[in-house]
Amino acid sequence: MNGFNVTMVPKEDEFLSEFYDARVEDIMDIRIWDLPLIEQDESVTLVLSILDGKTHVWVVEDMDSKRLVGVITRHDILHILAPSPSKDSLFSVPTVHRGPEGTAADIMTRHPITCRPDEKVADALTKMIRHNIRRLAVVEDGIITGELTLRNLISKYYKATQYHPLAGE
Repeated sequence: MNGFNVTMVPKEDEFLSEFYDARVEDIMDIRIWDLPLIEQDESVTLVLSILDGKTHVWVVEDMDSKRLVGVITRHDILHILAPSPSKDSLFSVPTVHRGPEGTAADIMTRHPITCRPDEKVADALTKMIRHNIRRLAVVEDGIITGELTLRNLISKYYKATQYHPLAGE
């Protein structure tokens, strides 16, 4: 025998059930000081500098309140970088903003999909799938307190499959 106790490893369906029932606050990134945050009146140029190293930036009213008002992803920047559609093109998509002028509020997606710290992971995953997104702002009373990303979920799930408990660390 190799000394491995098979009874210590939960069955796959029990493990998944435990993962789905875990609370967002047990998995989310709570390092608020490390979240990509920007005030809504900051320049698009500053947004671009942040997105050079991050995949997204959360837009807040101001840094003191941290009231979430939007999100900007790298994908949103396509409207800034893409050339203006040709008048001859059948499939041209009208756009509201082109170029680096303006503020974060001008280019952000308003009313981002969010979750609460006490929500179950299953509910957060359902939101991510339904809205085809990879991250959720975790908010309490409109204030961002952290984020839950697909990367967080993958990391926590993988580590839990190797070592178990889902909460803590």
